[in-house]
Amino acid sequence: MAQFLDDISVTDYQKTSIIEARKNRVIENLTTAFPATSDLPFSRAVLMGSAAKGTIIRPIDDVDVLAVFSNVNNAWSKYQYDSQSFLYRIRKAYDGLSTAQVGARGQAVRIFFQSGGHVDVAPVFSHGNDVYGLPKGDGGWINTSPTVANSWFTKRHAELGYNLSPLVRLLKKWNGAHSKRLRSFHLETMAAHVFSTLGSNRQSGLTSFFEWAPNHIDVSDPGGQSGSLSGYLSWTARQEVIQSFRTAADRAAKARAAEADGDHEEAKRLWRIILGSTFPN
Repeated sequence: MAQFLDDISVTDYQKTSIIEARKNRVIENLTTAFPATSDLPFSRAVLMGSAAKGTIIRPIDDVDVLAVFSNVNNAWSKYQYDSQSFLYRIRKAYDGLSTAQVGARGQAVRIFFQSGGHVDVAPVFSHGNDVYGLPKGDGGWINTSPTVANSWFTKRHAELGYNLSPLVRLLKKWNGAHSKRLRSFHLETMAAHVFSTLGSNRQSGLTSFFEWAPNHIDVSDPGGQSGSLSGYLSWTARQEVIQSFRTAADRAAKARAAEADGDHEEAKRLWRIILGSTFPN
């Protein structure tokens, strides 16, 4: 399990050559397109999502960047009732590159790289107190506090002996191997809620999560803005998620029993079903 976890975790080189490099590319592009003299000056970029939490897994697919724009020239008043024009203007800055409008409500700009993978740039205005206005997709805005959510996760990671992020990386492999029914942010937040204590035994942590997770599906946005994170699940999808947890819990318990009996081949077989075909057999 330790080798598998190492294999799916990003290296220090990838953190700088891919993740930080792509964030810096966003900063360069937006600083050029929206300088301090612009009516819509770019302020700063903040790494968000899995890359910021240390839960991103290989191969690196997407990197999330929060792009904060300044209201120093009263730009907010221009776009207050028309977030679509704001988003389109940011996307236009990437003319000539392969882009797409993405997100649950079409509130981000996705920039694709020829080398593979992409960056999702979420352009926002700061409303103060770590609350940001994000385009809603219908011309309106939604409030979001991703930096607050990130800080909360970082605190939970420390409280759990720095064992939370590694476990979440394994859970993402499970999720990806079984229809990817759960959104990444939802899964991360569930894992942070499930445990009061968490050791470094990954097999034990996974088994406990699968057993307890059905009671923690309805977690709230730790940023305090989006309410319940399970709202995207239909009744049918919710039942499928619960059944997936139960099936994984059963297999994980059997894998641990097999390992205790010295049947390492059977244990590996079961973990491979749980965590996907890249798990060593």
